[in-house]
Amino acid sequence: MTNGTALLPDVDGRSAIARRLKDITSSILADQGGADQCSESRLQLVRRFAAAAVLAEQMESRLANGEQIDIQEHALLCSTLTRLAQRIGIERRARDVTPPDPLQYAREYDPS
Repeated sequence: MTNGTALLPDVDGRSAIARRLKDITSSILADQGGADQCSESRLQLVRRFAAAAVLAEQMESRLANGEQIDIQEHALLCSTLTRLAQRIGIERRARDVTPPDPLQYAREYDPS
């Protein structure tokens, strides 16, 4: 986990749920300007949001298949997602990808 290669310890990342968890996490981090722009606290909130979102999606899949779900549990998940989204922030943060001016770059890093 510390080198960013594993989403969770001792989890096979090839399962559909693990891939969905990673997809949600990656998408939210991209919205935040990238993982390198987030504090550890924000990273942890994003992971919790992604986990709750996967749980909500699983419940909604059961509902769509005609199965009964616990509406209180679903409402609690939705409320939790709302609170986490408020803490994380729902606005996209642009990452500056403008290449530096080569002459300015050379002047700043000229060793002489």
